[in-house]
Amino acid sequence: MLGEREMERGMWNDETDFKEHYIRSKDGLRLYVRDYGVDRPGMAGPLPVVCLPGLSRNSRDFHHLAMALSSPRTSGHQSSRVLALDYRGRGLSDWDNDKTRYQLPIEAEDVLTLCAALDITRAIFIGTSRGGLILHLLGAMKPELLAAVVLNDIGPVVEMKGLLHIRRYLAPAPPQQSWDAASRRLKDLHAAAFPALSEPDWMDMAQAIFREKDGVITPDFDPALVDPLEALDESKPMPDLWGLFDGLKDRMAMAIRGEYSNILSSATFEEMQRRHPKMHGVTALGQGHAPILHLEPLRSQIADFIATIS
Repeated sequence: MLGEREMERGMWNDETDFKEHYIRSKDGLRLYVRDYGVDRPGMAGPLPVVCLPGLSRNSRDFHHLAMALSSPRTSGHQSSRVLALDYRGRGLSDWDNDKTRYQLPIEAEDVLTLCAALDITRAIFIGTSRGGLILHLLGAMKPELLAAVVLNDIGPVVEMKGLLHIRRYLAPAPPQQSWDAASRRLKDLHAAAFPALSEPDWMDMAQAIFREKDGVITPDFDPALVDPLEALDESKPMPDLWGLFDGLKDRMAMAIRGEYSNILSSATFEEMQRRHPKMHGVTALGQGHAPILHLEPLRSQIADFIATIS
């Protein structure tokens, strides 16, 4: 068994531009991490960027953004080392036999284990949806780790309407017989909230969300992740996290809201900026929950923000 700070030796994926690590969680699960630009000259300078995905998503969501940020040719700035994590139960990480452990505090602890294993003591964090909630917790658990944060379509108040929508579209569905079918399914579900997306964008999304297994295309996460959503009660709003959010006020921050988001309301988005004097707010036009970060102008706006952090 690998120890808390130990990891299996990183492996280069010959067909990509990232290194692959498997790191053991404190309770012994193998967690998968993509590491972009780690061995490039000059990477010792800029702070690393750590990307945390949404509830059922994985490191592939950040591939195009990570490729851009780790390459000065595309970012227009000094390149950064970028890491993207598959939480337990997602992507290439182990599924947890104890389904009750798919919880934010445990996933936040997994992020700390990742950072310790890779000797990351300070970084810029990008958190999409659930990843942003994890950042709220990390701000209390290990504040010195967070040099700056990007909150992608998430804040201290999560709208019940959006959670119920997530519960509906993550409900068990028949496997898709082709990548075209998987792409069409996503477009049918989400096109109204994402008019900015092109056909290639829908295919990119499908290849990030699904994986081919035994000749069929299936969602790349443990279905048990959806179980806690079954307990949602529309009459009982989720507890807010303003207290944890206020703990982020002493570091630079960027908040992104999808124009058609049903998770982050415009009122909460505005209040976040009012409370946080160092927060830069950006609206992703033509996108809902959660915005795709490698699409312009978001990609350039994120690169510009990262360039201001030292």
